[in-house]
Amino acid sequence: MKTIGLLGGMSWESTVTYYETVNQEVRDRLGKHHSAEVLLRSLDFEAVRAFQRAKDWKGAARHLIQGVRQLEDGGADLALICTNTMHILFDEIAEAVSLPLLHIADVTAAAIRREGIQRVGLLGTRFTMEESFYRERLERSAGEGGAPPLAVLVPEEEDRGEVHRVIFEELCLGTVYPESRERFLEIIERLRSQGAEGVILGCTEIPLLIGQGDVELPLFDTTSLHSIAAVDAALL
Repeated sequence: MKTIGLLGGMSWESTVTYYETVNQEVRDRLGKHHSAEVLLRSLDFEAVRAFQRAKDWKGAARHLIQGVRQLEDGGADLALICTNTMHILFDEIAEAVSLPLLHIADVTAAAIRREGIQRVGLLGTRFTMEESFYRERLERSAGEGGAPPLAVLVPEEEDRGEVHRVIFEELCLGTVYPESRERFLEIIERLRSQGAEGVILGCTEIPLLIGQGDVELPLFDTTSLHSIAAVDAALL
């Protein structure tokens, strides 16, 4: 079994889910008392948020690269950046380290391809919904091997603001309000009316609020998909 490195803390609320999922998945596959070989480097999210607010992506990259190098030095065989938003720096980080990194959008695109979906809604932070780094990676990955192009739909401006607010002011602080769940379900319904055949939960905290049992459209839980892909790689 290879050792999985988790660069977490962004926020720790969802990093808990990563740790739990990789261990449950290993136990399900290997049985009995098996658990995952894991190294965790958990960052102070307030420091990362300061970089985000200032849009100091160079400073953020240095900070995350240092974290991945600590995983590398500790003996990890592969690593995950346990957040969708900070994949904005994926290429810079991957170039700076020798440790293989699993991109969260690639494993999500693979899941979308398996479902045969061509129009998918995306929920996440403003960075994830509005910048091109995530949507373009999804579209590129989903179109590999001659597959039909993927159309990624995002909510309207007001809805994007609400999704972003709930993530940072509630979910990242461990708070889950029923009224916020209802608002997210309304936003998903509006995406469905625009033609979305499924919805990406493109922030690792969103599954704390809503799950597949809440909606009829297929949901793509990026936290779970990323974690399971790590176990796939660790058990090769």
